[in-house]
Amino acid sequence: MDPKNGSSFTGFILLGFSDRPQLERVLFVVLLIFYLLTLLGNTSIIALSRLDPHLQTPMYFFLSNLSFLDLCYTTSTVPQLLVHLRGADKSISFAGCIAQLFIALGLGCTECILLGVMAFDRYAAVCRPLHYTVIMHPRRCALMASASWFIGFANSSLQTVLTFFVPLCGRNKIDHFFCEVPPLLKLACVDTTVNESELFFVSVIILLIPVALITLSYGRIVRAVLRIKSAAGQRKAFGTCGSHLTVVSLFYGTAIYAYLQPSNNYSQDQGKFISLFYTIVTPMVNPFIYTLRNRDVTGAMRKLVTRQVVLTCHYVQSRRSTNVRCARW
Repeated sequence: MDPKNGSSFTGFILLGFSDRPQLERVLFVVLLIFYLLTLLGNTSIIALSRLDPHLQTPMYFFLSNLSFLDLCYTTSTVPQLLVHLRGADKSISFAGCIAQLFIALGLGCTECILLGVMAFDRYAAVCRPLHYTVIMHPRRCALMASASWFIGFANSSLQTVLTFFVPLCGRNKIDHFFCEVPPLLKLACVDTTVNESELFFVSVIILLIPVALITLSYGRIVRAVLRIKSAAGQRKAFGTCGSHLTVVSLFYGTAIYAYLQPSNNYSQDQGKFISLFYTIVTPMVNPFIYTLRNRDVTGAMRKLVTRQVVLTCHYVQSRRSTNVRCARW
């Protein structure tokens, strides 16, 4: 998409939800709350994984990567959307649109691969417990995480270049709330069948290969868990894996709907709400899914809060020179 296709081309207009002004007011409040919860939840996961020695394991290393990814993914789209929901100016520069597409697409592809890696980690923990520390060595974990980020942004680079090479002929109104491939291709003034076919093919690879790995891993996990005689052991294994499966279902369900349906069946209104789901709702609920169903995380959070309360109590006691007793938690 050459910016010189139109003589007065200065950028894009993100139409978003401008045809529904009443909905914009509601969305602003809801999305602002969701965004703040996303920042709080994912930052807490990262902090806990760093501060608590019991959480410095491969599982929480990947979970920290996922939380950092979700923070970046949401921040690449939601702050701008909030500004557009409250103001009349809904423009984005040509360079800004390129950057947003590159970052959002790269982070989305990275999450697809990272969720597959996390499923392999759960398989190694449940099915190969005696060899787990060898299989999931810290260097190997770092390599798998780095590979996820590299592949995700390599694919994003290719998709971004191919998308913005399509001529616009001066069209600049994007019927979406951020720069994404399907609505951008609809601006083209030439046949985009080749681009759509290439996007579909790459999306199949990026989405379905990790899904196949996840399905294979959890198939073996279920068989291994059912052989555990202890009911408590089964609940613990299914509890940890259940959190990951819930996140996988939320993310892949919406992503497959958005990228693997035929273009002639693509509805812009449905596409906007589906995009809202995987850009803000999924990153917001991920930390709560992992914390509410994970005793390790809730225990670490309780200990951290308790420690801060005790330290504050001792500080107040020392400053006031009183004999206030600080409870032992």
